[in-house]
This record gives sequence, structure tokens and C-alpha cells, in this order.
Amino acid sequence: MTRRNFLLSGAALAIASGIGFSITRRMEAHAAPEGTFELTRTEEEWRAMLSPEQYSVLREEATERPFTSPLNDEKRAGLFHCAGCDLPVYSSTTKYDSGTGWPSFWDSLPDAIGTKADNSLFMTRTECHCRRCGGHFGHIFDDGPQPTGKRHCLNGVALVFKPGETTPA
Repeated sequence: MTRRNFLLSGAALAIASGIGFSITRRMEAHAAPEGTFELTRTEEEWRAMLSPEQYSVLREEATERPFTSPLNDEKRAGLFHCAGCDLPVYSSTTKYDSGTGWPSFWDSLPDAIGTKADNSLFMTRTECHCRRCGGHFGHIFDDGPQPTGKRHCLNGVALVFKPGETTPA
């Protein structure tokens, strides 16, 4: 195989793998974070209450395609809740446009998320999830704006936006 054929076949594979899929599963199968959570449901209960896309992201740690979430362009004041248990998790006051194609925030609401090391895709990242139900939101990176310097890069299908809500006391 020539170098040119190798590069062309790789490009064709990359394009084909992205067509028609709004959710990308990670290389290995994962379930929601291990541990005890305040709110638990059976797999059947989760499937009955969530859309297939929400289930893939929240319970199997999949990732939605960039630039597909309407929440990416959401600019109104309000709160973002966990789509799995309705816990308020992010405020619009910490949302910003990271240019990555996913809703991004520089901080979460107090006591709203949990984190764990994610060693998939040949790197170590910080995964963030709902502290109440364990639903997967996305990842936290160290390339965000001040005052935290963090970028919470989240899947829009894992969140529900409630305009006009203010930060809970």
C-alpha cells in the first residue's frame, strides 16, 4: 500500500464514521461512574425515561458530535440541570463559547458534580458526572478562562436548560 492510498483510506474511514451518527461511543464499553449515588434506577428505568441519545451519554459515557447541541448557542440567563435527575448543575453565568462545539462552562454549581480519572483514548482526562445520579456530562480541561482556568466541556443531551432560574441558595 502506498502512502497516498493509506492516507486516502484513512480520510475516507474518518468521514464515513462520522456520517449519520449524532452520538459517538468510546472505544471501550463504560457504564456510569462506579459508586453509590443518592438517586439510582435500573437500566430499564433509565432507558424508559431517557431518549436513546441521552441514555448513551448519561449511562454509557458516549459523546455527542460537536456542534449538534442547541445548548451550544444558548445565551439566556438560567440554569442547566442534569437530564437524568433534574439537579441544577451549571449556571449560565459561567457558560462561554470555547469554540469546541460543545457547551462549555468555567465552573459548576457548588456540590453539583463529581469527577474521576478517565484513562480512555490513550490519555488521562478528568471526567465529570452528576453527583446525585452519576450521569456522565463530559470532561474538564485546564485550558479555560479565568477565574478558574477550567473548561467543563459537556454533552448538551446530558443537560436540560431552564431559562430564568437563578442559582439555588
